[in-house]
Amino acid sequence: MTLARALIFDMDGVLIDSEPLWRRAERACFGEVGLALTDDDCLQTQGLRIDEAVAYWYDRAPWPDKSIPEVATHIVERMGELIRKEARPMAGVRPALASALAAGWRLALASSSSADLIETVLDALALRDAFEVVRSAEHEARGKPAPDVYLSTARDLDLAPADCVAVEDSVHGVASAIAAGMRCVAVPPRETRGDPRFEIATWRLDSLDQLPQTLSEIDRERNERSRQ
Repeated sequence: MTLARALIFDMDGVLIDSEPLWRRAERACFGEVGLALTDDDCLQTQGLRIDEAVAYWYDRAPWPDKSIPEVATHIVERMGELIRKEARPMAGVRPALASALAAGWRLALASSSSADLIETVLDALALRDAFEVVRSAEHEARGKPAPDVYLSTARDLDLAPADCVAVEDSVHGVASAIAAGMRCVAVPPRETRGDPRFEIATWRLDSLDQLPQTLSEIDRERNERSRQ
């Protein structure tokens, strides 16, 4: 019987410690078109689809010669190189996935990254068989914080959004999941943990090491509601 609940993971900053790599790739590639960004600048677009992140900066400081798609492609190519050389999972990923499966959750992935980068990460971390559904916002009309990729993932799972719980690390990702009608576990990095925009998340954790306990709490709440 198909289980009527799913845990949908974001990828960057949740499964893989890639946000520092994204900042390196973005700063290098934007620097080549004359735009000097800081790490704090890069945090402003964390969680966005890369074409939308590039458009964000182009709107504020347009550069000549290279188009938005060209710069976006260059960043993705740089990211692929960095992931293949330096990929490492976030703390607690494998125990969290194993605990969720053992507790009967279906697992999916919904990422702002391109389909090619998702494949690169899944291969690098040996997680290709971990997820029932894998969805890239590359194929959606709108990226996060719009709900499109989460709604599509729920449809692929044949579940209502209310039966899905998202796991996110960025304010844009949390907003996307909540807009889709899902509950959301936020696992923000230390540098953005105090951002008040995370207050809309249903739960906030310091790391995925705390996820198994949170899933137990979700199950208890669900069982209590079913008895009412």
